[in-house]
Amino acid sequence: MEIKVNFLDKLRLEAKFDDFTVIADQPIRYKGDGSAPGPFDYFLASSALCAAYFVKLYCDTRGISTEHMRLSHNNMVDPENRYKQIFKIQIELPPDISEKDRQGILRSIDRCTVKRVVQNVPDFIIEEVESLDADAQALLLPNLAAGAGTCIAGKDLPLEETIANMSGVLADLGMKIEIASWRNIVPNVWSLHIRDAHSPMCFTNGKGASKESALASALGEFIERANCNHFYNDQFWGEDIANAPFVHYPDERWFKPGRKDALPKEILDDYCLAIYNADGELRGSHLYDTNSGNVARGICSLPYVRQSDGAVVYFPTNLIDNLFLSNGMSAGNTLVEAQVQCLSEIFERAVKREILEGEIALPDVPPEVLAKYPGILAGIQGLEEQGFPVLVKDASLGGQYPVMCVTLMNPRTGGVFASFGAHPSFEVALERSLTELLQGRSFEGLNDLPQPTFESNAVTEPNNFVEHFIDSSGVVSWRFFSAKHDYEFVEWDFSGQGKNSNAEEAASLFGILEAMGKEVYMAVYDKLGATACRILVPGYSEVYPVEDLIWDNTNKALAFRADILNLHSLDDDALRALLERLDDSELDVYTDIITLIGIEFDENTDWGQLTILELKLLINLALQEFEAAKELVEAFLQFNENTVERGLFYQALNVVLEVVLDDEQDGGLELADYEPNFRRMFGNARMDAVLGSVDGSVRFHGLTPTSMKLEGLDRHQRLIDSYKKMHSAQARVAALAS
Repeated sequence: MEIKVNFLDKLRLEAKFDDFTVIADQPIRYKGDGSAPGPFDYFLASSALCAAYFVKLYCDTRGISTEHMRLSHNNMVDPENRYKQIFKIQIELPPDISEKDRQGILRSIDRCTVKRVVQNVPDFIIEEVESLDADAQALLLPNLAAGAGTCIAGKDLPLEETIANMSGVLADLGMKIEIASWRNIVPNVWSLHIRDAHSPMCFTNGKGASKESALASALGEFIERANCNHFYNDQFWGEDIANAPFVHYPDERWFKPGRKDALPKEILDDYCLAIYNADGELRGSHLYDTNSGNVARGICSLPYVRQSDGAVVYFPTNLIDNLFLSNGMSAGNTLVEAQVQCLSEIFERAVKREILEGEIALPDVPPEVLAKYPGILAGIQGLEEQGFPVLVKDASLGGQYPVMCVTLMNPRTGGVFASFGAHPSFEVALERSLTELLQGRSFEGLNDLPQPTFESNAVTEPNNFVEHFIDSSGVVSWRFFSAKHDYEFVEWDFSGQGKNSNAEEAASLFGILEAMGKEVYMAVYDKLGATACRILVPGYSEVYPVEDLIWDNTNKALAFRADILNLHSLDDDALRALLERLDDSELDVYTDIITLIGIEFDENTDWGQLTILELKLLINLALQEFEAAKELVEAFLQFNENTVERGLFYQALNVVLEVVLDDEQDGGLELADYEPNFRRMFGNARMDAVLGSVDGSVRFHGLTPTSMKLEGLDRHQRLIDSYKKMHSAQARVAALAS
């Protein structure tokens, strides 16, 4: 994690990381003001807090209350060497805790990350750079690319060379990549989380049988998502980019809707229109670009090559972003390597959906077949030894598709997790199923798995598949576990041979889709030093239902974005118009504003916690519509998931509105009679904000003013900075080519 430190007045320091700011000072005896803890104090506190976190995690997963537990951390300094210290962590447990849990809690403290890092003696590298922001060298494993090359199936170059090349590409783009975490909880199963140090919202996860293969996986995913603009999906890119010569790519084209909002004739083809406009309800305005919001330019569309005949077909960016998410994108050392990865993931997700929604019972992989892959078997046995039964199943549906499945059961909670993997090689597909199962997960994380069900509606509900797509955490049918399987086991093999294996495998996978009667469309992004592609298979590889283009399109943001960002400058008429649009939209009032308008507010602020319900409440309050505001305050307090401070503000507002509304009647309550004790209960600062909100002197309490210029929105600005690196690189390449 990158932490940037600013030097403040006297000895005060300001550390910034993610969305947080930490102030440090020195005690008065060390010439400081004692206004904040010192750096070493934070270090000591981090050790205590980390130990307490692991205790809480242990107890929460077992339903043990921590109400009567206390933990302390003391450091004992060697009088002859102050840098040699003993840390003593003590925990006070209630008497009714079982001996098994007492030992479990002590073992959980021993797993404290801060403690383990200190015990392993971290290395420090101290160096000078000309500019912290310009120093974009990847913060990856030192010298990982040195030494002999490691070749694995599916990669056209050794892992070390792949990592070096991909790291260099990202560094050249100005991306400073840092490894946030590693996991290796069973043999031969590695995963890691990497992110852009400047914009942590840009992150990917990697998985593999070794740390090198997991890192190559994460870097490849980072490059594919950067090239395909997926990191910035649904977000507003600002007015500068909205009005730039191009928004997404230099080869994009903009088409105006026809008469009566008809679809432009230049977009899609007959095959796609039969899928996306089957009932003739899709209109041009449904396809306006969410990222730019520039309706005047028309519909932003990208060229894709139809694989059946090489024709270019233009797909609206809105349609791609709304329906496909990250499905169908990949990066590789070569185009065919990327195609194999891309098509494998498409089959993995489509076949997984068919199996889960059809409640299909799959055949087990025979033990003698599993025995051929001792590395994979060791990982499975590692899970079994931890008390997690594992089922290994053939998901090829009788040898039709290159898909495998590894399913984990958790007897402690009754939860299950069905993980799928795909690749033309049986072994690689099986390995991917296992590594996907544990990607970014600890053993404690396996306690959150949903329980199976016989309720078919819960399994076939569209959002369940979305959950499976995001992190495989959706619901699975009990019918999936039937010993009476619907297909026979097939030890299939779609892999190629020799130097051209990826080319052969890509042709094989394209052939499967062709035999199914599917049209396939592909865009290649290879202008920035790496090869990435995006493949769309209409009617097969979508994640969200096609109906979402009409009923749940992300460009609904365009109806609200400008007014919400300009909230503080709207007059009463404009506020009433905004309120009316929110009411007419029939949107879920618990939708957060971050999602609604595509702005990455800092989640630790009131903007970051703001929902449609609270926004409507504040607008009614600004309009002095107290009855409507009171009704919404009550709803907020009943289902409040906001901060304690925000909850107390609305508790105070609720009682004040109660008095104000009663005061309007003869013989009603008088606010002056209650204000002194309201202030004693809620505090002067909070009551000043409440009373100001009621008398109109305070508008939209807690929401700092901003506008379409996005001033003050540091988190979102960092995301735009990240996109501008890609946008500028695309512009440079286009200029050189012209």
